[in-house]
This record gives sequence, C-alpha cells and structure tokens, in this order.
Amino acid sequence: MRMTIGDLIRLLSDGNFHSGQQLGEHLGVSRAAVWKQLKKLEALGIPMETVKGQGYRLAQPLELLDGSQIVSALSRQARRQLVQLFVEETLPSTNAYLRERFEQGAGHGEVCLVEQQSAGRGRRGRVWTTPWGRTLMFSVGWRFETGVAALEGLSLAIGVVVAQVLERHGARALLKWPNDVLLASPGGEWGKLAGILVEISGDAAGPCEAVVGVGINVDLPAEFRIGFDQPVAAVHDQAPGLTRNILAVELLERLLPLMAEFEHQGFGYWQEEWNARHAFAGHQVDILRGNERETGIAESVDAAGNLWVRQGDLRRRLVGGEVSVRGRS
Repeated sequence: MRMTIGDLIRLLSDGNFHSGQQLGEHLGVSRAAVWKQLKKLEALGIPMETVKGQGYRLAQPLELLDGSQIVSALSRQARRQLVQLFVEETLPSTNAYLRERFEQGAGHGEVCLVEQQSAGRGRRGRVWTTPWGRTLMFSVGWRFETGVAALEGLSLAIGVVVAQVLERHGARALLKWPNDVLLASPGGEWGKLAGILVEISGDAAGPCEAVVGVGINVDLPAEFRIGFDQPVAAVHDQAPGLTRNILAVELLERLLPLMAEFEHQGFGYWQEEWNARHAFAGHQVDILRGNERETGIAESVDAAGNLWVRQGDLRRRLVGGEVSVRGRS
C-alpha cells in the first residue's frame, strides 16, 4: 500500500494524538515509513504537536480537497459541462497537466486541482510557489472553435467571476489589469489574492485550446507572506468561514458556463463589471515593458480587454501580454 501525505493528514487532523505505531497500523506501513512522511510534513511547513507517550497530531486541522464532494455539489448544468475532475496532491503545474491531456486527445471540459504546485508560473515567467493545502490552485481546459481572436479578455472575465464569488462571502475584491485579483482592507490597503494565467494554443482563426490556471491564497501563514515584492492577502483575511471545497464548487459553478459561452459573448459582456472593480482607475501606474518603465494615468478597459492609459495629452491602448501595470501609492 502506498501511503500519501494526504492519508497521513486525514488521520492527524481528527484532533487526537496518534502514536507512530497506530499510524503505521492504520496505513499499513512500517513506523519507519510513517517517520519519513512526518518529516516531509515538517519540511512542507505543516505544524505538528508532539507529546511523548501520546504521539502526533496537527497543530491546526487542514481541509483536504475532496473531488467527490465538489462534483456532487455542482448543479446539473455544471456537471454536464464538466467532463472530468482530477485532484492531485502535488504537481509541477496544473496548467502543464492539462496541456499534456490535450496532447493526448483529452483536456476539453477537464479540471485539475492540486494541494501544492512545485513549479507553477505566473505571467512573465514568474515562479508561483504555494504552501501545501492552504491555497486553491486549479486549471480548466477548454476547446474553442472560433480561434484565438475570440478569446480576447478571457483572463479579465475570469477575474470578474473570482471577485463576484468572494464578494458573496463579504470580501472586498478589486481587479488589477490584466490578471490579478486583489483584496482591499477597510483602511484602503490591498494585497494580491489571486492570479490567473491563460495559455492558448492552436489556430488564430480556427479551433484552439485554452488552459486557464487560477491560483488563490486561502489561508496564508504569516511566515509565508514575507519576501514578496508586493503585499499579499488571503481569503480567510475577510471570509474566514469559506472552505476550499466550497470555494471550488462556487467558482466552477460560474467558470464552466463562462468557458462554454465566452466565444459567443466576448469580453464586452463582462466589461462593465470589470471596470466597476478596477483597482487603479484614475491613479498613476507604472507601465512595465521588459526592462523599460513608464508612467501614466490608468483609465478603463475596452470591450477587447485592453487597458487605456493617459500620458500627458495622449491616450494609449495597452494590449494584454505586452506590459504589466503596477499601481503607485
């Protein structure tokens, strides 16, 4: 029998102490194998309590992703659009996983969730690392018939859905062009809550395949927030009762229909909702293009998902994928 980290966490999350021998008997492995996995938990930053003569337990219970629970909670319409759902403990990248599925002739209507990514990426090649079991990392694969041009603004529309779901639970979400979701505090401070990465392959005018990756900080330990080049936030900062499985259900309930309808609706359908949550409208922003940096005043996004900025007397259109906009205080 192969013991996984998830198996061990399930046992250690019940609030009781378990000896190494008891854990080994439950899992059908030796005490030495249990010990190796316990050391892995420590290396992953999962805090444990140890009491001599009693054994081990998690200092704080961890909610594991549950694929059957997620699927059963979806509406009939969403279940029809969902072809297959995968839940993995660790992967280099959920986007890479679904890109491989497309290469194998599958991928359409598939969703992959993971407890931890080891080589996730954001825009511009940035590495996206996550603590085990404390984020919601997933990708959705979809095949579109009308070509790449019809998918302009897709990442922005997905940002709107993420914000709308969080707002239902009392969180104040804002959007940063082109692919970030921010959490705003009552005092006006903000932190990056989520990132979206859309990867498209195929014909510019014909069938193409899109993999949409979403990464959301749900319960981010204080020590993990140190060292980022911008403020970060987590769902539980403002919605402490929202579990990862419920969040996954509510997002897929909205995202699957979005994917099914987007090439017919276009971003224009979502434009007003995006601009209503525009984090830096009317503010000075840094415009980063490679190693070049300019400044401008952010205006609104248009029906194609492009951001307009004002630089002196000139207005300029920024096309997604060209630049990254950083707000200035």
